[in-house]
Amino acid sequence: MRYLAIDPGTKRTGLAVGDDETKIAGPIGVIETSNPEERLRQIGLAIASHNPHELVVGLPINMDGTEGPAARQAHVLAEQLTSRFGLGVHLVDERLTSEAANVQLDQRDLTRKGRRARIDALAAATFLQDFLNSR
Repeated sequence: MRYLAIDPGTKRTGLAVGDDETKIAGPIGVIETSNPEERLRQIGLAIASHNPHELVVGLPINMDGTEGPAARQAHVLAEQLTSRFGLGVHLVDERLTSEAANVQLDQRDLTRKGRRARIDALAAATFLQDFLNSR
């Protein structure tokens, strides 16, 4: 089964793909928009391009295990994705994925802009990899 991971943010949304067979996840890009409808449109383009069977959306849970406003927005996005694209959606804990992505990017010689352009997609790949490993 093929998955498209979505790491939603207010300005940038990271995307990654992976599958059950290889159990490998990789970043594919970042959507840069704060417009919710444009974000959905661009996610639709990624769905058409990568043909996933299901979606995996990052759920930003607080370190104390509670869900704040960003987690509520992730739930709303998951409902919108199911309604609009008819695909199953898995919400997965994305705590510390941005920090893990930062550690990986520390090993590369990137400008601040270059890091910002990659971190969200790498975070999506990180929680997708965790998701695939747990299956």
